[in-house]
Amino acid sequence: MTDRFRALILMLPRVLVTALLVIAIGDMLVGVFLRYVMVQITDWLDVDPINFFWVEEVGELSLAWLTMIGAGIGIADRAHFTLRLVTHRLPVRWQRAINLFNHLVIAAFGIVVTACGVQLARLNASLFSPALQINLAWLYASAAVGGVMIFLYGLGTFFTAPFEAPHGSIDTAETRAAGDD
Repeated sequence: MTDRFRALILMLPRVLVTALLVIAIGDMLVGVFLRYVMVQITDWLDVDPINFFWVEEVGELSLAWLTMIGAGIGIADRAHFTLRLVTHRLPVRWQRAINLFNHLVIAAFGIVVTACGVQLARLNASLFSPALQINLAWLYASAAVGGVMIFLYGLGTFFTAPFEAPHGSIDTAETRAAGDD
């Protein structure tokens, strides 16, 4: 996969994540305004309060989708957390093998998340949110979509991402001469 094609594949999720971030921030600002300003005004005017319970549902939906799509993007960018306690002391050949194994584990995790997300979406397909009456399957579909992205991007990095030995790795002439390179 060329870098240009990979960039095009990642562009749509990035645009979607940006839009979801703007929605989540706007939703929170509206929620704060309605709760702390408008409640005081409606109390002072002695009128019916403004119903702002929909704010929580919009925030929950946008943050769920933002998190799951963002997780896929993080895998594609290799921004996931790595902890090198011992592996940097291993020969580079072993480090490569561990790196490949890690990406297979990430892809397998994506399959598990997808399966659970699909199951939860099906299970909750008959339920609706209280304020906006949105089918709750949309909330749990975020896990299925994010799981697919984690699987695809994890598998993609397995096949395409070059391995870079971390700084301080043991890759000396002695290890290469011993056939461990």
